[in-house]
Amino acid sequence: MGKKEYDPAMHTAEHILNQTMDRLFKCGRSFNAHIEKKKSKCDYRFPRPLTSEEIMAVEAAVNRVIGKNLPVAEAMVGRAEAEKRYFTGKLPAEAGERIRIVTVGDYDACPCIGRHVRSTAEIPGFRIVSTGHENGVLRIRFTLAATAESRLEAAPTKK
Repeated sequence: MGKKEYDPAMHTAEHILNQTMDRLFKCGRSFNAHIEKKKSKCDYRFPRPLTSEEIMAVEAAVNRVIGKNLPVAEAMVGRAEAEKRYFTGKLPAEAGERIRIVTVGDYDACPCIGRHVRSTAEIPGFRIVSTGHENGVLRIRFTLAATAESRLEAAPTKK
């Protein structure tokens, strides 16, 4: 099965965002996503808009995971095992009997055919551009850019 042609850093950030949303709000992974190099979006079944504090918390949590320099790896598992351990509702029928599971350290694991970075250190930083809520759907739009912390770390120091 071929790999989707998503930007690897943006797509890996989507995995981290999905796991973060589920950990913070128990809402599951996004049911719809559009991943682009400059700006992406994920849609979640969610009962209300996020508060500004929650938006900041999500962004900070995703950036903490990125900052841990976690390895991103893949493993092939049998379909029956994948169906027991992971959400497989988005897998196409032709996925076959061997399912590719992508892991982001010990933070996230899910079936996926997309391209990913080798380590979260390759993701420059995560920023939520906007959120919206309509008809029980929360949309989070995000981009990758250096965070304030990474800009400070990269700035030359004067002696």
